[in-house]
Amino acid sequence: MSSKTIHIINGDSLAEKMQELDIPGEIIVWRELLCEGPAVKELGSEDFIKLRKKFLQDSYGISSEDYEEKFLSQLYALQNIEEYDAVVLWFEFDLFCHINMIAAISFFLAKKKEVPMSLVCSKKLKGDGGQKSLSHLSSKQLLSHYKKRIGLTSDDLEIAEYIWELYCSNNPMQLKSQIKRNSNFEYLSSCIRAHVERFPNSTTGINSLERNVLKIIQRHTISSENQLLGYALEYQGYYGYSDSQMQRLLSKLKRFYHLKEDRVVLTEEGEQAMNGTKNFYRQLKNEECFGGAKMYNFLYEPESHRLLKL
Repeated sequence: MSSKTIHIINGDSLAEKMQELDIPGEIIVWRELLCEGPAVKELGSEDFIKLRKKFLQDSYGISSEDYEEKFLSQLYALQNIEEYDAVVLWFEFDLFCHINMIAAISFFLAKKKEVPMSLVCSKKLKGDGGQKSLSHLSSKQLLSHYKKRIGLTSDDLEIAEYIWELYCSNNPMQLKSQIKRNSNFEYLSSCIRAHVERFPNSTTGINSLERNVLKIIQRHTISSENQLLGYALEYQGYYGYSDSQMQRLLSKLKRFYHLKEDRVVLTEEGEQAMNGTKNFYRQLKNEECFGGAKMYNFLYEPESHRLLKL
């Protein structure tokens, strides 16, 4: 009897490239962006769907119909996981992909099916020029990554499931203790650090990603908001935000920069935020969530690298 493999792909661009490869198995495209907005642990549950539909409609104008067609249809296709003998996860090194990845693993484990899982990640391989996203690799490079895919142990899967549970809880402080956990997820520790620093800085009220945007404005000659978007996407580090996510963040930061004489520059408030002379927590506070935690219910303390609950 021939084995049956299912490939969970991190987006449509990679899915298109996968069609060029002679790799056996079925393809499911994971189109959620669980690194933003509220979420509960039970993917596909009534509470989960209700939370995600509202967030995506309010924040990105994604209709319920689109969400059902583009994501839920793919999730429901995984209900029959018992039909497969192997699962291959294709996810990037960034926070965006890692949150989706651990959610997918948790979904599989909830089915109580012991099936071998492996990971194809955008790890730099010998002979490659630099680290590129999977969708930007050539067919030859993708095959090389696939052949060197990482087998996930039961300990790896338990770690992923536990971190997803913590992400969906109202206690993100516990995530920090997971940074030093050893696993086959090479970039998981860096992604947890990046996530912890998404909570507002205790001194300035802006988070690490927001500060990075203001730093880009300081350091580069930028002539338009569109150019700023390009820089912010290129130099975002481990976050992996998409165009629409980064544009939403730029809109939030409008008070800190403006266009002056054909150049994007910091406003007085932008300078104050960068110098740490004023705390903008109250001005920026909203109901934004990361999983089960409200962003502004916690503060990140840079000196100790701790999260403080308000």
